[in-house]
Formats: sequence, structure tokens, C-alpha cells
Amino acid sequence: MTQLEITREAVRRPQNRRRKSCPFSGPNAPKIDYKDVKLLTRFTSERGKIVPSRISAVSAKKQRELSTAIKRARFLALMPYASV
Repeated sequence: MTQLEITREAVRRPQNRRRKSCPFSGPNAPKIDYKDVKLLTRFTSERGKIVPSRISAVSAKKQRELSTAIKRARFLALMPYASV
């Protein structure tokens, strides 16, 4: 086995990993609301940044709704813009 083959094997991701499902899709999924600060803080980092959908497993449509709700809550001073 050459060095190139070894590095390619190391880079390969495990293929048996199950795809995460969107937490906002399903029959009893929570609604995205700017007033629900407890729910919105789950999707922000400890610094106050919005967590990307590849980490939080939120679908693209719901990620747009989520970011709008977080920005709206920040504007109304329900959530901080940044926590230092």
C-alpha cells in the first residue's frame, strides 16, 4: 500500500452513519416562533451565533425560518446579539 492510498483511506468518512432528521419536521414538531426564546437558544452557539444547518440537522427551509426568528428576537431584545 502506498502513502497516497493510506491517506485516502484516512480521509474517507464512515458510510454507515445515519442521516440526522430535521427537528422541525414531523407530526408533533415545535413551531418556529420568535417569542419562544428557549427553543431559539438551542440553535445558537454560546457566543450567540446561529448554528449552521449541517451541524443542527435543520432542513434548508426551516433554517431560513429559524434564522429570521432569531434575528427578530434579537431586534426585539428578547435574545442577545452576542454574549461575551
